[in-house]
Amino acid sequence: MRERPTPLLTFPELPARAVTQDFTPTYDDGKPVRLWYHNVPLYGVIFLLLAPHPSLLFVLVQHYLVVLVNPLKFIVHLLVIYTLTFMMFSSLIVLVARDPGPVTFEEPTNDHDAEEVGLTEALMSPDFLTPGRFCRICWTSKPDRTHHCSFCGRCVLKMDHHCPWLGNRCIGHRTYPAFLHLLLCITLLAIYVAVLCAHALYYAFNNPYTVDEFSPVHEIGLVFAGVTFTIVIGSFFAYHLYLVSTNQTTLEHITPFLLLRYLPVLSNTDPNNHLSDPPLEHELSYRQRRLIKEAHGYIRVYDVGVRKNWTQVLGWKGPYGLMTRILCGGGSMGDGKYFPRGANVEERLARLAQELVQDK
Repeated sequence: MRERPTPLLTFPELPARAVTQDFTPTYDDGKPVRLWYHNVPLYGVIFLLLAPHPSLLFVLVQHYLVVLVNPLKFIVHLLVIYTLTFMMFSSLIVLVARDPGPVTFEEPTNDHDAEEVGLTEALMSPDFLTPGRFCRICWTSKPDRTHHCSFCGRCVLKMDHHCPWLGNRCIGHRTYPAFLHLLLCITLLAIYVAVLCAHALYYAFNNPYTVDEFSPVHEIGLVFAGVTFTIVIGSFFAYHLYLVSTNQTTLEHITPFLLLRYLPVLSNTDPNNHLSDPPLEHELSYRQRRLIKEAHGYIRVYDVGVRKNWTQVLGWKGPYGLMTRILCGGGSMGDGKYFPRGANVEERLARLAQELVQDK
């Protein structure tokens, strides 16, 4: 277990309870242990992705080699299908094997650096006092857009969501492009298979004496599976296209009260108003909660424009960056700790803070 950092200042004259009552960290000694049954949903996903292939190969052989006697089309369709399949599983491997975004202490190189960095953090960083900016379970600071996942028992940089279908793993800064890549490949493959088998099924109905009795059954099943995957996964992919275009994570989009942590200091002179700085969700009245939910629709803290939003998530550097994006998606640019904010966001947040104090 990671040792607790030594505090810079101690106050022996204060009672022990007064010092530790509010700021004692809770170490995650009971961190969830990953067992075999946690991967059962992942095995189900792999099975669903591979199950149509025997029928698909049967349709390709029967329709293009036996009926049409067209080896060229057979080879072309085979290459397209298994290129998309390879890309799909390459991104799936990245999602399962890669850390979504670790939040770790940066260990100093010597004692002099330790004193300098410690003093700077103590004087300039409000993470120990600001709600949501320090994790008392992981005992580490939480950069912007970092969240603690109770399922994984750890903090994740730019956490998007926890996905039980990928072996109970989080989607974060270092795996989000791979997640988009997986959704895109599944959607494209489903559309391709549905169109291909629908065309073969149409030919079978128009030429019933040239095809065997089993091919239409496989084609109907593949069309149904392709349409189902396209609707389900394609809709999910379209939702994430919207999130990337507006520079939001799933947590930021579905949780309006995350705006509270970005509010400036409230200028409140009313002694009867006991809101914290920043306010906590349980302290808000009904009208204040409605105000936050309405503001969540037009205040997007990290929206810097569609082009820059996409560059931030799917941009690349170096000659092989594009190839990585095509093959497996990879990870987002940057270190995942600092993100630029959109124009006029601070003014909107200041106006929201003022309205929040006035609307009790």
